[in-house]
Amino acid sequence: MSIFDKIFSGLSKTKANMAELEELFQNYAPDDEDFYDELEELLIVSDVGASVAEKVVYEMRKKTWERRFRKGNEARAGLIEILTGILDSGDSSLHLETSPSVILVVGVNGVGKTTTIGKLASMFRTQGKKVLLCAADTFRAAAAEQLEIWADRAGAEIVRHEEGSDPAAVVFDGINAGKARNADIVIVDTAGRLHNKQNLMNELAKIRRVIDRELPEADVETLMVLDATTGQNGLIQAKQFLDTAGLTGIVLTKLDGTAKGGIVFAISDELKLPVKFIGVGEGIDDMIPFDGKTFAEALFK
Repeated sequence: MSIFDKIFSGLSKTKANMAELEELFQNYAPDDEDFYDELEELLIVSDVGASVAEKVVYEMRKKTWERRFRKGNEARAGLIEILTGILDSGDSSLHLETSPSVILVVGVNGVGKTTTIGKLASMFRTQGKKVLLCAADTFRAAAAEQLEIWADRAGAEIVRHEEGSDPAAVVFDGINAGKARNADIVIVDTAGRLHNKQNLMNELAKIRRVIDRELPEADVETLMVLDATTGQNGLIQAKQFLDTAGLTGIVLTKLDGTAKGGIVFAISDELKLPVKFIGVGEGIDDMIPFDGKTFAEALFK
C-alpha cells in the first residue's frame, strides 16, 4: 500500500466530514456568499480551528478574484493549495546525521508515546540503523516494561533502571551506552506527568542538559506526541511543552480514530511547528512521514 493510500484510508472518518465539501464545490458559484459561510463551517467542524478557518476563507476569496475561478474543480484545487500552504510550517524531515543522534520524545500520558517510539525504532531498523531505546519514564508503573516489549519487536537495544529512578541518570547511561555500542540513534522516552507541571518541565530541562553535555555535537530532534482524537486540547498541551522542551516537531497519533483530522492545520498554523509523522493505524508500519501536499490531496480524493 502506498503512503497516499495509507493516508487516504486512515483519514476515512475525517473525510466523512469533508464529503460535504464535495457537494459544496459541485454547486460552486464564485459570488455566492453562502458558499464561503458553509466552507468556514465545515472546516471548523473538522477541527481546523476558527482562526484557521477564517484565514482559509479569506485566502479562498482572494484566489477566486485573482484567478477568476468559475468552476467547482478550479476552486477545489485552489483550496488544496491553501491548505498545503498552511501545512508548510517548517522542515518535516528528521535531521539525524551524527552517530549517535538523539530523539527526545515528550508528551502527556496516554497519547501513544511508547507506541510511537516502538514504531520509529522499527522504521529505523528497516533502514539498517542500530537503535537504542532509553526508558527515562521512570514515574509511570510498567513504562519501562512496555518499552522493552517494543524494543524486542523492533530489534532495538534498551537501557532502563528501576522504577522511580532519576530520569536524567537513565539518559546519562543511555547516551554513554549508545556511544559505546556504536548506536546510530538513541530514542529517549520521557514522563508525561509528574506531581505538577513545573516538576515535569524541570525534569525535561534537566534531561536536555544531560544530552547537550554528553553529546554536544549531536543532532537532536525533540518530538512531541499528540493524540489527534483530543482535538484542540492537544494544542493546549503542545503550548505547555513548546518553550521548555525546545520542540522540533510533532507526531500526531490516532488520526484513523477521529473525524477531526483538521487539527493538523491548527497545529501547523498556531504552533509554527512541522508535523513530522502521523499515525494512521495500529500496525508497526502505520507511523508514516508527513507530507502536507499528500495529506491535503488525500482529504479530497
